Amino acid sequence: MAGLPAALAVGLAVHTAEARADRAQAAGRHPVTARLAEDVPAAPDLGTLPAAVTWTADGAAHRATATVDSGQDAGAPVQIWLDAHGNVVHAPAAAGQATAAAWTAALITAAAVPLACALTWRGATYVLDRRRYARWDAEWQEVEPRWTRSRPS
Repeated sequence: MAGLPAALAVGLAVHTAEARADRAQAAGRHPVTARLAEDVPAAPDLGTLPAAVTWTADGAAHRATATVDSGQDAGAPVQIWLDAHGNVVHAPAAAGQATAAAWTAALITAAAVPLACALTWRGATYVLDRRRYARWDAEWQEVEPRWTRSRPS
């Protein structure tokens, strides 16, 4: 329970930052339907591959490389995303990604805070015990000859 307030604070902060970044991305990007300029080989293990695409915007033809699903033929329509300068960019973050990032950060914090406390406690007790044992040993060296009537060598 020690990590709960910290986890809530971190989760809320991450969600706020991610949601702000997602809104900025969505505002600065727009989708365009492009056509594949080449066949994209099927690659089931990869899922997506970079390929040349073409599209027309503002009366001019454009060509760029974009990441598209594999196994498509040349001329197939694909959706790409462009930034304000007309550069091909990744699609903006999905709606639930800010929430997922916030939950992940909160769970990691909820686990890390008690762990850090336990490690700090363990380290402090280790250091203090070593000091106590050293003092006890020094005191025993002083008391032991009188108590056991042995002579120091």
